[in-house]
Parts: sequence; C-alpha cells; structure tokens
Amino acid sequence: MVVFAGQGDARRSMELLWGPRVVAPRTGPGPKPGLSVEAIVEAAIDIADADGMASLSMRSVGERLGRTAMALYTYVPGKTELVDLMYDRTLGELPSSYPVSSGWRAAAFALADALWELHLRHPWLLQVSPARPVLGPGEFHVQETLLSVLAATGLPLTRVRWVVSALFNIVRGSVQAAAESRQAARETGLSEEDWWYARSALLGELVPDLTARFPTVSRLGDEGGYEAPSDEPYLEREARLSFEAGLELLLDGVEAAIVKASGPR
Repeated sequence: MVVFAGQGDARRSMELLWGPRVVAPRTGPGPKPGLSVEAIVEAAIDIADADGMASLSMRSVGERLGRTAMALYTYVPGKTELVDLMYDRTLGELPSSYPVSSGWRAAAFALADALWELHLRHPWLLQVSPARPVLGPGEFHVQETLLSVLAATGLPLTRVRWVVSALFNIVRGSVQAAAESRQAARETGLSEEDWWYARSALLGELVPDLTARFPTVSRLGDEGGYEAPSDEPYLEREARLSFEAGLELLLDGVEAAIVKASGPR
C-alpha cells in the first residue's frame, strides 16, 4: 500500500502545516475538551502506529476522540490533508542537534541511527511515498539537519545534497525490511523462525543439488552468512547489518571525495 502525500487542497494543507495549532472553544456543557488540529493528528498517528495506514480513516480518528467524523472536518478537510500533517509531524520528532565535535562521520552515524529508530517507531512512514513532498516544517527540519551534519565534510552543498539523498534512501530501504519482518509475524501468526525452519528443511529434500546449482549462495551459508542470534529475527538482523554496511560504504566514499577535493599533497 503506497500513499501519496500532497493530494488534498494545496492552500489548506499548507496553512495547516505552517499555521498555529488553535484549540477550538467548547460549544456546550460537559467534560469534553475542544478539538484541535493537534489532537486529531496525534490520534491519527496513534491509530497508524498500532494498526497501520489501512485502519486510518476520519471515522476511526473521530471514534478515538469520542467524536463523529463530521466533527473533524471543521479542523482538517479530509484524510489526504490529515496524512500530510501526520507525516510532517512525525518527521519533526527527529532531534535537531548532532554535534560534529567528534567528527562529521560520528554525527552522520548518530543521525542515520535516529532515522532508523524513527521509522521503526512509526513504520507507516514507509508507506508514504516521497514522490510528493509535503513541504512542511517537519520535512524541512529533516533536510536541514541532514545537510548541516554533512556540510561539515567541507564538500560543496551541491554534492552534499546527493549524499543526503543516498543516506536517507539507505535508511528507508533497509528499515523497510525490518518493519515488514515484524509485520509479517504479527499478521500471519507465524514466527520468522518457524517459517524458515519449515521451508529450509524442504529445500534439502526437494533440491538435493542446491549447492551445485548455486555455489556462491551456498558458500555464503558455509561461511556463516545466514547465522543469526536466537534472540533476534533473521531478517531484522540482516536489515540492520545491511543498513550499517551501506552507511559505512557511503561514508567511505564521502571521505574519498574529501581527499580528492583537497588535491595532491
């Protein structure tokens, strides 16, 4: 399921993204607080975190707040604008300060790790396509933070922007496998360990010449490439290792570019 942001009314979405979060006054007696854009967005994020984007609707958000769906439309025009607000608000959780006193590379690792954790806390973020940016403060915050850390390399910003994109894509691509591993166990009721054991045993029975047909893959297994600790699902571990390895290689390339830009000594 892919969700494209930026599909609602452009002016209303941008006003909601950049405008103040005003709490409406109460309209009658009773303990219910007035609704606000912020309360609606928080409730929507809670639903998406718990049950995924498929469970998100104006009705489900209204029910969570003890209101009807119609009561929400005064604050948010519809689900499309709500997704923009959710996405941007969640990106705003990324810390803004990553001191480069210990070097830009350490700061870049810390930032990438925070992005990884952010996406695991809110796996529905991976369903929101970056093809249509929301252009809100949260999105600008992430870009500013990434650029400021990697600008410490001394490379021109015109080159740093591509490093930022590559880093973000490494995080997003790797963490998706980890998030889907968790989702698969939850939705199928079958642990990853049980799934692998059931099928790996059949491979030996049904494909006795597997090693001969796929020698490099088999060699990886012989060298321990498929071993995983018992307390960590295999695919989640592989996703994390892929993330770390990809990031290492990317930053190695950045260091090489720094050396090249400095010229011969």
